[in-house]
Amino acid sequence: MTITPIFDPQARGRVMRVAAFMSGSGTNVIRLRERQKELESEPGGSPFKIIFIFSDRSDSGSAGEKIALDAGIPYFSYDIRKFHSLKGLKRTHLTPEGMAARKEFDSVASRLVEAFDIDIIALAGYMSYLTLNRCVNVHPADLSICTPHGKRQYIGDRGVADAIASGETSLRSSTIWTDAGVDTGPLLMVSSPLKVELPTALPDLLKDKAAFKKVVDEHQRRLKEIGDWKIFPLTVEMIARGRFALDENNNVYVDGHPAPKGYRVEK
Repeated sequence: MTITPIFDPQARGRVMRVAAFMSGSGTNVIRLRERQKELESEPGGSPFKIIFIFSDRSDSGSAGEKIALDAGIPYFSYDIRKFHSLKGLKRTHLTPEGMAARKEFDSVASRLVEAFDIDIIALAGYMSYLTLNRCVNVHPADLSICTPHGKRQYIGDRGVADAIASGETSLRSSTIWTDAGVDTGPLLMVSSPLKVELPTALPDLLKDKAAFKKVVDEHQRRLKEIGDWKIFPLTVEMIARGRFALDENNNVYVDGHPAPKGYRVEK
């Protein structure tokens, strides 16, 4: 069995070059940038560097543009909404035609990745399905929890809602090395738990859509703080240090040891 580091700093002889992809407020990019700056002040410096930011939104004065300006790094945007509108397709239209269009859209970012010699793409709140390789993503659910059929239980943008509705007593965030599926890639890291706190009994809460949504939104906000913002920078840092590796079957290893449920953060 051959185990290959996702990034090998000794073989590359330099720090890992990261492209940060975002869609919304960019808080994950901010946390990643903050971790880079913290490490730059320590002996040995940071093992990774954000080279540019790419957004699939082209809103005037977007968060990504400001983050990039403050950091002094290049910023690029290509509006996926306008792109799909011109193609007459829905954003989630995963037909052969839709996937062909998605690949065409991604080809723009792909050329940037190649031109800037990027090692990995950090999907910092980048919600689009994509066809690019070598991406790490963060997801607001514990992706080690599976159905009786072995499928991941809480995938997609309803991860928090589905977990609470299913009676989970705690929530965790996960990072994955993406593949062609939705939240199906190798599991890299799982955050410490956030206790689920309900204002009333779950069956009663589920009958009140507005109240349930409020609970979900609050838990998702808190999970981002103790989950996403902690493990996303840590995952990128550990990749940059050569600590994460994969074998031929995409099984995950940490420091050379199998980690079938990812690297667990318990504090």
